[in-house]
Amino acid sequence: MSGRKTGVWLVGAWGGVATTVVAGLLALKRGLTETTGLVTTLPPFDKLGLAGWDELVIGGHEIRDTNYVAEAGQLHEQSHVFAPAMMQAIREDLEAIDKDIRPGTLHGVGPKIVSLAGVDALHHQSESAGAAVTRLAADMHDFQKRHQLDKVIVVNVSSTEPPISDEARTLTWDQVEQQLVTGAACPLPASSLYAIAAFRQKFPYVNFTPSAGSDLPSLMEFALRQKVVHVGRDGKTGETLMKAVLAPMFAARNLKVMSWVGHNIFGNLDGKVLDDPVNKANKVRSKDHLLTEILGYKPQTLVSIEYIESMGDWKTAWDHIHFKGFLGTPMVLQFTWQGCDSLLAAPLVIDLIRLTEREARRGKAGVMSHLASFFKSPMGCDEPAFALQFQELRQWAETVSAEG
Repeated sequence: MSGRKTGVWLVGAWGGVATTVVAGLLALKRGLTETTGLVTTLPPFDKLGLAGWDELVIGGHEIRDTNYVAEAGQLHEQSHVFAPAMMQAIREDLEAIDKDIRPGTLHGVGPKIVSLAGVDALHHQSESAGAAVTRLAADMHDFQKRHQLDKVIVVNVSSTEPPISDEARTLTWDQVEQQLVTGAACPLPASSLYAIAAFRQKFPYVNFTPSAGSDLPSLMEFALRQKVVHVGRDGKTGETLMKAVLAPMFAARNLKVMSWVGHNIFGNLDGKVLDDPVNKANKVRSKDHLLTEILGYKPQTLVSIEYIESMGDWKTAWDHIHFKGFLGTPMVLQFTWQGCDSLLAAPLVIDLIRLTEREARRGKAGVMSHLASFFKSPMGCDEPAFALQFQELRQWAETVSAEG
């Protein structure tokens, strides 16, 4: 152990992904599970000196009234994950972490997410964006102080917000700051307010969701002013991962993709939020842009996302790829992807926490483009193919390892 202590501040702290992250970290700390699914435990990352399981301290923001034991129990009951023996072993740890969860903000999240909010979050519903940022930043600062943490990594794993307005995309940081100071109406959503709160404390920010987060010119400007690293958006865990691997194959073989149809069904809380057409639009946009970028032309595409409650956390994607081969012969590739949504996402979140902490320790600032392989819509990266994105991550690891 290095003696460092790093805070992990989860936005959406009692959601399925966050609960799995927390349970996973506690299980790893106690030696109750293997490291399968964790990219950062592969050989290329051995010499980076990444944060150990014992060095991570967890807290966060949440809008619902629940707790980790209840959420883990629901995941076990509905989706048959988490072995009972493991849950019993970490139960007291989960209950202790509950004490570090604070009410989040409902600013700009849309009516679907507001409908999920509990009493504590609703108590702050009328606060201005500026007041919300001040409160959120104070919670993060207090967490760091109480636990004597060297750094806090803020990770957004909350539900998908509606798309943002054009105004939000055109604001400068000075304009945003003026709105926050004066209490004027601010078009930025909650995911961006959490990022601002993190940057005020000079904490790194990771956006694992399709929401805007720090992917705005104003926040990129603020991050550089504060000399802090950040990254996003939308974790690449299932169907889109397959697209990022298969589409380069079609391009390399000069096979013309005529259409690519993907149907997705799942029944967790994120699926319930995405059942709202407004929230769904943000997710579909994130999943659908990849093919054009890789192929160099736009085939006919269809991406559907449907909430099927009985599926629980298990996500199924059926993809039908209609492509043209030699002599104009039409051919078909079909695949089915079935996976537990939170179990696919959680190890990537843990990887991002460790890699972000390492880059922050180097004293870097701005967008961490070398982490593009983790995201559907990666910030600061124009390369959409997964293999080439991962190659960039390996090159970064070699560079950092050589620094000693």
